Amino acid sequence: MGGSAAGRGVRRGSKKAGADAGRGLFASVPRAARRPHPPPSMQCFPSLVLALSSLLGALALLQLSLYLRVPSRYGKHEERLCRPRGRLPARCAWFLQELPSFLVPALLLALRSPPRLEPLGCRLLCCLFCWHYFYRTFIYPFFTRGRPFPLQLLFFGMLFCIYNGFLQGYYLIYCAEYPNDWCTDIRFTSGLLLFLLGMGINIHSDLLLRQLRKPGEVTYKIPQGGLFTYISGANYFGEIVEWFGFAIATWSLPAFAFAFFTLCCIGPRAYHHHRYYLKTFTDYPKSRKALIPFVF
Repeated sequence: MGGSAAGRGVRRGSKKAGADAGRGLFASVPRAARRPHPPPSMQCFPSLVLALSSLLGALALLQLSLYLRVPSRYGKHEERLCRPRGRLPARCAWFLQELPSFLVPALLLALRSPPRLEPLGCRLLCCLFCWHYFYRTFIYPFFTRGRPFPLQLLFFGMLFCIYNGFLQGYYLIYCAEYPNDWCTDIRFTSGLLLFLLGMGINIHSDLLLRQLRKPGEVTYKIPQGGLFTYISGANYFGEIVEWFGFAIATWSLPAFAFAFFTLCCIGPRAYHHHRYYLKTFTDYPKSRKALIPFVF
């Protein structure tokens, strides 16, 4: 009897030990303390990046073909063309249009699990993009003194900002791979300098344009000072330089596609601004170029 009881105790002990061994590393972890598996994070699909970048390049060519001869219908150019019916105040329109370019990358970053904190170069590049659109969304609209903005152009502008915000954010947050010393690479440093130079020119030129008008005025005057001494589209020139600097710093297809789109979008507008000034003001400086100092 005693032997049988001891045998049964050994067998029960063996079964318990076997069960504990079967649970492996979780044998000492209470059930309530076990963490559920995190939800699957978004993954990088290089084919998607290639497709979206190619489409952005095609849209740039389409934009160039549509507005090379005829300016887009807002601002100083809507007087010579039919005025659209629905319009929003300029401050509200600029805020709504630029907001997706800031929110979409921020949302993509929040959805990444685990969050991407390395390498430093990738973080800086993502911050540059968001920094520009933080200014464009939360600072620039509340100082602008532009005319009411057409709702149709606002709608397409918002669609583009959603599209491009997703493309740039998705690539930098989920796909981009940079070495740990990317911050010392000549492409990063030269691109960063161009980005900062272009953004400085853009902000300074916007300030000069605002100073041309008193609150409530909507008339156009000849811009003076800064790069406006040499070109009619100083603010556009600054933004083009800025995004080509960003493209060099990231050395990526999405960023180069965006820089090319920027050139094709606002380059022709600078040209039409130049023609408008020449036709409207008889005393407009004849030595000024449209977009590139001393060249074009």
